[in-house]
Amino acid sequence: MALNFIQSFLPLLLVFAFIDAVVSDPDITSDFITPANFSSVNGTFFTFTGFRDLPDPIQGTLMVTKAGLVEFPALDGQSVSMAILKFPPGGINPPHTHPRATELLFSVSGTLEVAFVDTKNILYTKQLEAGDMFVFPKGLAHYQYNRNHQNPAIAISAFGSANAGTVSVPNSVFGTGIDDAILAKAFKTDIATIQKIKSGIAIP
Repeated sequence: MALNFIQSFLPLLLVFAFIDAVVSDPDITSDFITPANFSSVNGTFFTFTGFRDLPDPIQGTLMVTKAGLVEFPALDGQSVSMAILKFPPGGINPPHTHPRATELLFSVSGTLEVAFVDTKNILYTKQLEAGDMFVFPKGLAHYQYNRNHQNPAIAISAFGSANAGTVSVPNSVFGTGIDDAILAKAFKTDIATIQKIKSGIAIP
């Protein structure tokens, strides 16, 4: 089981080369960046162990485990990061954007519906099976959804930035204090409806 999971990472070697060539963070003038609080580094600094023995999602919610700049300081200046997404049956990663990176998602197990919307408001969607990959262009709103209500799904995402950033559309619109009247006008509805939607959004 563990060997199969590790083998799932192999296609990402080519993925990282592709992402680095297409979109990346600013170039650095050294081999790597050592944090100020480090006097010296060894192989441990370049090793991330946070993907070991990942638990299953709790209470039917999506579980995202990131290996970005915050979690893995050795990525500073390297223009790459990763995340493992574990979807429970029926689980969703709601519409969101990554303002600083293209995302390349690799489906490890199960099936996932994926989609993004371009700047012409055209929706591009696809049902992925294990072994498939899908690219989400930098900055565009996208989502992933496990329509299977019996089986979980797992995916690995690679990003062309050590700090891709994530902007959740529901949280940004309804969970940040934008005036109810403004939202009611924007969505052509009434304030009561906006307040009902807001009641279901967890404020960061």
